[in-house]
Amino acid sequence: MNLRYALLATASLLIMNCQSMQQPLTLEQRVDALIETAGDGATVGVAYRDSNGATFFRNEDVLFHAASTMKVPVMLAIFDAIERGELRLDQPIPVRNEFVSIYDDSVYSMLAEEDSDPELYERVGSEAPLEDLMRRMITRSSNLATNLLIERVGAERVMTLMRSLGAGDSRILRGVQDIKAFDAGMNNMVTARDLMLVLGSLEARDAVSSSVSGRMLDILHAQEFNEGIPAGVPAGVPVAHKTGSITAHYHDAGIVYPPGREPYILVVLTRGVTGGRAEKVVAEISRAVWEAGQSPAQNSKHRRLAARKSSPILR
Repeated sequence: MNLRYALLATASLLIMNCQSMQQPLTLEQRVDALIETAGDGATVGVAYRDSNGATFFRNEDVLFHAASTMKVPVMLAIFDAIERGELRLDQPIPVRNEFVSIYDDSVYSMLAEEDSDPELYERVGSEAPLEDLMRRMITRSSNLATNLLIERVGAERVMTLMRSLGAGDSRILRGVQDIKAFDAGMNNMVTARDLMLVLGSLEARDAVSSSVSGRMLDILHAQEFNEGIPAGVPAGVPVAHKTGSITAHYHDAGIVYPPGREPYILVVLTRGVTGGRAEKVVAEISRAVWEAGQSPAQNSKHRRLAARKSSPILR
């Protein structure tokens, strides 16, 4: 099966190379060719928007299991509570490992071996500053920190905030590792378009407040997992982003800051990409978007598209 996908990927690249000898491929053609390499049964959602309001979409309204991308809306809700004086960044939070399932109110515990930040489990029984938990939730994708924080604000508040940003198709119901809820299909779900809108509100400094949006972007810039979108742009190019992965899913949602140009938003969600290739698919789509942005012809096209659109996400 892996050989089949490798051959398909090689064929797609050969086609792209042959076509490029005649005329440059459009961004749409390049991304569609890369999506084809994801394999039978795979689904890839893409949402792109630049500072002029030009957009590119594929499966943008398809719901995907959110995996850890849901941690970005949780961060927004935490900062909203801080802005309202309900929480403080230096507030000590008891670190414990007991949570209530939304399925039947039973108590469950997290597994350190299934968490990308096992170090936090060593602090169970003590306290940690809220800011430390929030940074761990984003930069290390700590599941334990996520559950401790979402308890403070509640999933409904997260959803209310998302809807206020226009991201109403997604749903955030719970924390993570709630196996009973997972088995019952009570899962956090997102679309590429909704994540684009959330990130757009951050870059526009419209999420909660201007100063708070800036602080959240600083945290996203410190992301430690960079196999997706950042791997598709030149080394050193700043990317504020959040990855997410769970069985058969890999996602990355970020804002790319090209030197000398305005930033752009890119969200790539994948489901069913086998053979450990999901990160590469995301990185290659990121590279296609980056290279299209370097092309004078593509930049000209983006300006024409922007002239026909309103309400740019970035400003």
